[in-house]
Amino acid sequence: MTGMRAIAKATGVIFIACTVLWARPFAQSKPAADDTPPAAPPLRLPLTKLTPEATIAVKGDRSVINGPDAMWIVNRSSSELLKVDPKTNAIAATIALPAAPCAGALVAFGGVWIGDCRTPAIMRVDPTAAKVAATIKLAAGAAAETWAMAVGSVWALTDKRGTLSRIDPDTNQIVAEVYLAAGSAAIAFGEGALWIADSQRHNVTRVNPFTNVIGETIAVGKRPIAITAGAGAVWSLDGADGTVSRIDPKTNKVTATIKAGTPGSTGSIAVSDGAVWVSVPGQPLTRIDPVSNRLVQQFSGPGGGVLTVGFRSLWIAATPDAVWRVDPKRVEATR
Repeated sequence: MTGMRAIAKATGVIFIACTVLWARPFAQSKPAADDTPPAAPPLRLPLTKLTPEATIAVKGDRSVINGPDAMWIVNRSSSELLKVDPKTNAIAATIALPAAPCAGALVAFGGVWIGDCRTPAIMRVDPTAAKVAATIKLAAGAAAETWAMAVGSVWALTDKRGTLSRIDPDTNQIVAEVYLAAGSAAIAFGEGALWIADSQRHNVTRVNPFTNVIGETIAVGKRPIAITAGAGAVWSLDGADGTVSRIDPKTNKVTATIKAGTPGSTGSIAVSDGAVWVSVPGQPLTRIDPVSNRLVQQFSGPGGGVLTVGFRSLWIAATPDAVWRVDPKRVEATR
């Protein structure tokens, strides 16, 4: 170093001594272990494990409809409309229908709206007078089988071509028609819109009930056969692949596809008591958690396909001979 100072002094060159430090690489911390336990598998049970609150003996091809003061059962096999008193769970009235009813019905504006599949027509039944109060004729080959109530009107899909008819309950007249695609199979109202499932094109169409204008079309699972709205979402039951599609009504996008294991050509879906409920033939009751979008319970049995909610209960065509009234809390507690 003394020699270097001498050379630097003589030449005017400045040498700077540098010290190089070799640093160890930082130790990489291990990712935190995921302490979330794996989701429990769905509980699969025979329907005989479930105890109903009441059993209403009704055979045949049935639909169950919720009303403000009663439950109603449309029996296509006997062409009858049955009123069920929710206080006693007994049949309080039987109304003979003049024609073979279509599947499905609607209780709204003081009447029971049922399709007449023979004439064809729409029958408005007065439950107090126990008779048909008005008849709305439809074109040949039409059939009103799926219904909704929205913005002061009755809505029904009235033919296989995809005609959505709007009925004024004050005049009992069709006041507007919305032309959807052939294959439109189910309708529901919720989240400010009408939602129509198209079983041929595997999608759901949104319709504005205030303007009768067709909006977005949303691709869902294969062959949707039933639809409902609730828990901040729209839910389609996709019959060909046994899934349930969850649609966000704000974005009109499918946010979850739930493998429900419920394939079938007919079925029902409803939202109530913090759950999504599905019924198809052979699996009368399936419970889906809308928070986790998971299948949590499924009951198998000889009935199924018809389900609705009303009076804090589930009403299911649980067997070929009876409709069950079931407490949703009892379902959750059944193990």
